[in-house]
Amino acid sequence: MTEEVEERGSWGGKFEFLLSCVGYAVGLGNVWRFPYLCYRNGGATFLIPYVIMLVVAGLPLFFLELAAGQFASEGPITVWKVSPAFHGIGFAMVTISGMVSIYYNVIIMYAIYYMFASFVNLDDTVPWDGCNNTWNTKLCRSSFPALDVMNETTKLDTLYDQLYNTSCVHELLGNFSEKYNTSFTNISQLNTTIVQDKFSDGCKLRFFSPSAEYWERYVLRLHESDGFEDIGGVSLKNAVCLFLAWLLIFACLMKGVKSSGKVVYFTATFPYIILVVLLIRGLTLEGYEKGITFYMTPQLHRLTEAKVWGDAATQIFYSLGAGFGGLLTMSSFNKFKNNCERDALIVAIINCGTSVFAGFAVFSLLGFMAHSTNQDVESVVDHGPGLAFIAYPEGISKLPVSPLWAFLFFFMLLTLGLDSQFAMVETLISGISDVFPRVLRKHKILFTAICCLIGFLLGLPQVTKGGIYMLTLMDWYTGSYNLMLVALSEIICLMYVYSLVGWFWPQQHGKRSYIPFLEDIEMMIGHKPNPYWVINWVFLTPVVILFIVIVSATQYSPANYVDYEFPPWAEGIGWCMVLAPVAMILLVMLIQIIRLGPLKAFRPTRSWGPANPEDRTGKYAILSRPNGIEKPYIVNGSSPPYNGGIESKAFSCRM
Repeated sequence: MTEEVEERGSWGGKFEFLLSCVGYAVGLGNVWRFPYLCYRNGGATFLIPYVIMLVVAGLPLFFLELAAGQFASEGPITVWKVSPAFHGIGFAMVTISGMVSIYYNVIIMYAIYYMFASFVNLDDTVPWDGCNNTWNTKLCRSSFPALDVMNETTKLDTLYDQLYNTSCVHELLGNFSEKYNTSFTNISQLNTTIVQDKFSDGCKLRFFSPSAEYWERYVLRLHESDGFEDIGGVSLKNAVCLFLAWLLIFACLMKGVKSSGKVVYFTATFPYIILVVLLIRGLTLEGYEKGITFYMTPQLHRLTEAKVWGDAATQIFYSLGAGFGGLLTMSSFNKFKNNCERDALIVAIINCGTSVFAGFAVFSLLGFMAHSTNQDVESVVDHGPGLAFIAYPEGISKLPVSPLWAFLFFFMLLTLGLDSQFAMVETLISGISDVFPRVLRKHKILFTAICCLIGFLLGLPQVTKGGIYMLTLMDWYTGSYNLMLVALSEIICLMYVYSLVGWFWPQQHGKRSYIPFLEDIEMMIGHKPNPYWVINWVFLTPVVILFIVIVSATQYSPANYVDYEFPPWAEGIGWCMVLAPVAMILLVMLIQIIRLGPLKAFRPTRSWGPANPEDRTGKYAILSRPNGIEKPYIVNGSSPPYNGGIESKAFSCRM
């Protein structure tokens, strides 16, 4: 007797899927990376290449993955029955999502820690406000002298007394004499313009803000580590918060999309409430206009730089989450007739709009921070963890009732991170469960708990005193070149290989299909994709992906954290994380060609197509007939018989 297979599950409604996609696409990068890239690449000018890259790369890939997952109702591994030789794409996706989820939850852990620290200080002030704490050093400074309102004498005294190393400046007198064609023998002969010359930049005393010292000396305790050679012991407070982070992920995913689909009603919408509140508050602060002006001032000449276009392409690529397998996973729980084309357009527009909107909220506060510390906006702007855990907390500490604003901000970061983490962990769980459905689907809760426990254990090295180095290494390499090559492989499979072997498939009405996947999409949404999608899938998107890879390669720099450069062996580990998913694609392809022969390895299996029997029409109805004899299915509203998994002949023999 055949053992029954548990159902895969499905979304409770269309809105749950849409919110999950929005939550997955709108993540931490929208808040801490996009505004920084705008600043670095010409302000408002950056929006031009950003939108263009959305149109020719991000959106086409987003729709392609949604369509593939929804059409087959399969996870990222088993969906590649369309061409068994490309099953390695699924393994690569699951591997990338697994690696990224390990360090991504550590970032969520830091948000949880800061949220707790803010909450317990609601009646006081945030713990990173001021330089009088046990973890602060003599180089901690909460404000800088207002040089622009001082006279020449006072300004020069202040530079020597507070901001510059006078011995260092004295050693540069020869350089100043040569540049200004004047003989200087004593630093008292210099004026403030000369002292602040680029020649003396190396003589500036390096000060640290209270939030920077709190982050590095208290939260991380980085000063107790000597780099990768000695990362130090585990921080107990961070380890406990990491456990809570994984416990939260488990609680939300223990029942799959049935539980996570309900959670996203809050986690996908709450960040917008906080962003609006922070923007309104930011626009009431002194100096906000400095930040907004800095954020949006256009520099049209920057459009001629390849780096600007490379940054735009990379940001839109990672922001929408193509190549991770999350989109395939989420859409696989959809109803077959769901309009995934409409969903792709809605989510992409919301994602990009959120990035631009978040930039106003971020830079209004950075403008206030620059104003209150007598610095330029350029001096306080940062990205990544530097913005989330140093620059932004520093600005928040200067607000009235700062613990409340800090709590809301880090709660927002938590909800932004959770949605993306849900999708990546569910990709890992569903991908493996689809390979072993008879075993793992029956024990969904236990398997989810095991995956979360493994994630917690693998994350422990990142909560050591030097754990930020490991986190930076993983962030630098896990989702980089490999992600783009995975996306390129998807397009090659669905647009070229599937189209080529389509000539050996059953014909309908005597017609050959040049791109069979377009007909597959038509079965779902009622019409074939318009020329915009086809042109991008067949030509423009692959070209853009290759462009991103080339630009990224030419701009490659070894991983580092602030001034610490990673040792060669650590770089080697990073490149192993890059190459492992790519190697899986090539290795599985080679194995399948040897096992099945070239034609069968690239031809769709008989089980490829819609999962529900009532949806298998046209050529898929023909493929459903064993030995050419039609065998009717009995449809009673329950899940269709499952044809996938490693235990089935469809997977092991025709995979």
